[in-house]
Amino acid sequence: MEVKYSKWVKPYDTTKKPLRQAKLFTFILWAGSKVIMAFQPYKVEKINMEGFERPYLLLSNHHYFVDFYLNAIATYPNSVNNIATIDGYYRRPFLMEWLGCLCKRKFTTDISLVRSIKYCFEELKSVVSLYPEARYTPIGTTAILPDSLGKMVKMCGVPVAVLLHHGNYLHTPFWDHDHARKVKLHSTLTGILTAEEVKKLSADEINEKIREAFYYNEYEWQKKNNIRITEPFRAQGLHKVLYQCPHCKTESRMNSKGTEIFCEACGKRWEMDELGELHALEGETEFTHIPDWFEWERSEVRRQVREGSYHFEDEVEVYSLPEPWRFRNLGKATLTHDETGFTIKGHYNGEDYCIHRPAQGMYGLHVEYDYVYIKPCDCVDISIENDSFYCYPTLQNVVTKLSFATEELFIMHKEKMQEEKLKKRQKLAAKGNP
Repeated sequence: MEVKYSKWVKPYDTTKKPLRQAKLFTFILWAGSKVIMAFQPYKVEKINMEGFERPYLLLSNHHYFVDFYLNAIATYPNSVNNIATIDGYYRRPFLMEWLGCLCKRKFTTDISLVRSIKYCFEELKSVVSLYPEARYTPIGTTAILPDSLGKMVKMCGVPVAVLLHHGNYLHTPFWDHDHARKVKLHSTLTGILTAEEVKKLSADEINEKIREAFYYNEYEWQKKNNIRITEPFRAQGLHKVLYQCPHCKTESRMNSKGTEIFCEACGKRWEMDELGELHALEGETEFTHIPDWFEWERSEVRRQVREGSYHFEDEVEVYSLPEPWRFRNLGKATLTHDETGFTIKGHYNGEDYCIHRPAQGMYGLHVEYDYVYIKPCDCVDISIENDSFYCYPTLQNVVTKLSFATEELFIMHKEKMQEEKLKKRQKLAAKGNP
């Protein structure tokens, strides 16, 4: 049962054929990006890009909005078709269409998107820019890349380049949009696969090449380059990603202020130094490297998922975005997450609705901290083919755990499917069938 809207509400058509980005727009984007970046130290380095002409696929990591400016600078003078999410079209769908963007809803299977990408390569002869992590990095390290990426590259048969940003996350971490740090930005545009290599390699081999080129760890980068962040607010907001105390194991009671992160349950405190490492003010320092704490939290969620004890349920306030002109307040609903996936149950416009996304169909979850478009609080975006639902939990500091659980449930279901396939093959082999 989907949400019943008035007859005037028409979901945005994501199957529209993309337009070629006009040369004037390409120039305006480049010039505007140069102006915006004029007072921010940055460098764009090109590696192995000799002979890389349109069309080609550009894969970029995603730290903050500044990525888009650096993308425009790095790809100029090529026309680019950017893949953008539905909230990127908010209040400006015509502009996004004129710029040649392709619309996508987060973590949904969209065959029409592949057709549009092929159209850009075959007919428009453009660069297609894609952020395969499909989210801002929460902790400055590589997120899950979908297995379907290699299949898509193989199907399109075009060269592949990777635009890897460094410093953007350290400058404006996803968990603290309000305070920018003084950090020099460094982006590398690297050609990693030619069209000939794409033809010869399998989809799995292509995925391996992409994942190798896509590795990044911003805290390693910071330490290696001796980047000292001296701002007195450098740990502000860190509790949004480090939500579980490694000392007392309590979840969602972490907080942060200034240069410190602390647990409100047991009182333990850690300080972030100028090189981005943590030090306990008293007792043992469980994790000096921030991504190690983050991955420990993931392991805790993995344990709960595997032993069958994971379950989330909460009252949420839901806003939807079927078309990009305005968010619609659907009121209160119940959000449940377990081994079956996400379920939203609510009532709107005189009728009950129920939205379900199976766990095996979501390899990741779109999380927002202090989401600017609706209200400055944490939320998750659960999308279906023709609608997106931004859910604001009543419980505080829980959305990062929901993201972990989504990924772990997907992996668990994938492993079960592989096991079932293996058992079927073994049964057929035992019966003498090939």
